[in-house]
Amino acid sequence: MKNTGFFKRHALRIGLSLVMTTLMALHVEGAYDLGFVKRLENFSYDLRLKWTMPAERDPRIVIVDIDEKSLQEQGHWPWSRNKLAHLIDLLFDKYKVDVLGFDLIFAERDESSGLNRMEALARAELSGDANFKSALDQLKPQLNYDQLFADSLKNRRVVLGYYFRHEQQQRSAGVGTLPPPALPRGGFEADIVGAADASGFAANLPELQASAAAGGFYNASPMVDTDGVFRRISLLQRYDGALYETLGLAVARLNLREPKIELGYEDNEKTIDALTYLKLGTRHVPVDRDVAALIPFRGKQGSFAYVPASDVLRGKVSPEILRDTIVLIGSTAPGLMDLRSTPMQDVYPGVELHANVIAGIIDNNIKGRPADVLGFELSLVLVIGALLALALPVLSPLWASALSVAVLAALLAFNLSMWKFSHEVWPLASGLLLATALFVFNMAYGFFIESRGKRLLSGLFGQYVPPELVDEMAKDPGAYSLAGESRELTVLFSDVRGFTTISEGLDPTQLTQLMNEFLTPMTHVIHQHRGTIDKYMGDAIMAFWGAPVRDEQHARHALLAGLDMIKGLEALQDHFKAKGWPPIRIGVGINTGEMTVGNMGSEFRLAYTVMGDAVNLGSRLEGLTKEYGVQIMVSEFTRAAVPDFVYRELDRVRVKGKEKPVAIFEPICPSGQESPALKEELALHEAALGFYREQNWPLAEAKFAQLQGLYPDRYLYDVYAKRITYLRQHPPGTNWDGAFTFTTK
Repeated sequence: MKNTGFFKRHALRIGLSLVMTTLMALHVEGAYDLGFVKRLENFSYDLRLKWTMPAERDPRIVIVDIDEKSLQEQGHWPWSRNKLAHLIDLLFDKYKVDVLGFDLIFAERDESSGLNRMEALARAELSGDANFKSALDQLKPQLNYDQLFADSLKNRRVVLGYYFRHEQQQRSAGVGTLPPPALPRGGFEADIVGAADASGFAANLPELQASAAAGGFYNASPMVDTDGVFRRISLLQRYDGALYETLGLAVARLNLREPKIELGYEDNEKTIDALTYLKLGTRHVPVDRDVAALIPFRGKQGSFAYVPASDVLRGKVSPEILRDTIVLIGSTAPGLMDLRSTPMQDVYPGVELHANVIAGIIDNNIKGRPADVLGFELSLVLVIGALLALALPVLSPLWASALSVAVLAALLAFNLSMWKFSHEVWPLASGLLLATALFVFNMAYGFFIESRGKRLLSGLFGQYVPPELVDEMAKDPGAYSLAGESRELTVLFSDVRGFTTISEGLDPTQLTQLMNEFLTPMTHVIHQHRGTIDKYMGDAIMAFWGAPVRDEQHARHALLAGLDMIKGLEALQDHFKAKGWPPIRIGVGINTGEMTVGNMGSEFRLAYTVMGDAVNLGSRLEGLTKEYGVQIMVSEFTRAAVPDFVYRELDRVRVKGKEKPVAIFEPICPSGQESPALKEELALHEAALGFYREQNWPLAEAKFAQLQGLYPDRYLYDVYAKRITYLRQHPPGTNWDGAFTFTTK
């Protein structure tokens, strides 16, 4: 009987293990989709890429950067075409570059010279002035900036960038002129290229494209993976039956002295699933059915030298840096920079994607996926599943662990050797995941330990943090405790404005219901942004970010939570009105700094909370919101931690209990989303603050009066108008640092 029970237990474990193997095999075969396996495959690909990347700068490719420095020195973008023509002349004549590619487009004419206006005068008001017409005829060649630019492109290896549109609803007309296609209509089997036709394009002026050696698109049908990360880039895009080359391919082709592009097929079978590479002379560039190649990243941003465009124009760049190089002209300036999420980093410049592709094509080291990858992966899953399903249940924990480690090691060794020596990307996640899952399943003890740890964490932190963070913490329970520690965190305080008046107008039942329906959605917002609820204080909320789970983006998440709380409250107003409740307004104060976090209290009651000067400052900021007529306020420390937001500087203040002044700001919107009117207001406000701090009362008063007239509902400008009147009568002295001191909380 004992032996019978023993075999029954093994039969059940073997049967369940085989079920797990079958499920994984069906996923590989495509019967259904396990999204987490794809995510793990992407993660493993990223790790292999990072482990084997050169991580050193490639001197053959240089990015001439239209950066903030260049814009400050040469003026805002777009620059005049005569300036760009001069830039090209310098690159080829002085610096002797080999190939030049533009990660930019020139679809509109440059009328900055005023030539069109002068020609209009010659046809109208000054039509009878022969001297004017003669002078204009002589000046035309110098004032036709587009032609000057076109002339600078001639007889030089220059690739102009353009882009395709991919609207799914309808086909749109093209703008500008496309370059000749890499493969014209009829030059290939139309049904063997998986890339869908683009719906339209925006290209360069005809005379510019005609003068350039080639053109290349810098976008194509979206190549982003399911996790939002760019790992592939389209090398060819189909439009109107022809195939056009990407910017990186065009530049590499010119550098290689224009080898012909050919489509390559597995076993010469011209079908869509057999398309595996592009042939450029002796080079084979692996592609998938979308004619997309895996990007051979060399490293993080900076794998290629960046040279400010203004330095090139001023002749300040060492000739050795640029001689015989491939130069890409792009931009890292905010508002111009093309940003992508890549395995290297979340924010990666698009121009450097093209640089990586160019280097990979030239070095002939772009990795590809084998044509028989599906059959290999299916066989691998079945072999691993059968081996471990039959062996693990009957082995001791020690031998089961040894066998599982041996299987994982063999799988990793084979995969990495193919990656390194054959430049082939073989699947890894399904085999690793199945082997690991079977081991964990058979090692029930580990499963129970993990469950117990999760229950313990839920008991300790469940009342503070959302369930998602508890699940994350459960992956490493030993990393979390309630013991006090000092850490940089971000704290948020919110408070209902005029709560006493609101409470006096409601009976206890209504007030309780109102507070519940107010605090619940506010808490959801905080949890959605990975926040920890510290406590509710009547109508007030205290929350913090960065503990117990460490969060490198704690300031950003707190700022986004504060803004979303205000938006969420606006959405509640109609609901409150329908119930006969008064409208609710809140003030939100946010500060970032060193805080003590842990379980604090007395022997009767403990609470997981934060303490310290940075916490007190956050509380003070919430109280100051009503002084400046704003709903949300952050300190200079939070602003520094989230620099890619637009802020309105409110003041420099000394809060009660602090001698050192602190700059306070009102966050408005992410950078790049501000309207022209907002930019003008902020510029005028900044100028007014400057005069105010210089004690130039007449100009400061005039500027704030102008702002009051333009924005009468902005209480902030009334504050400064009254303050200036007072300071005129009570001068602060020559040592005044521009800070305003608050003596109350």
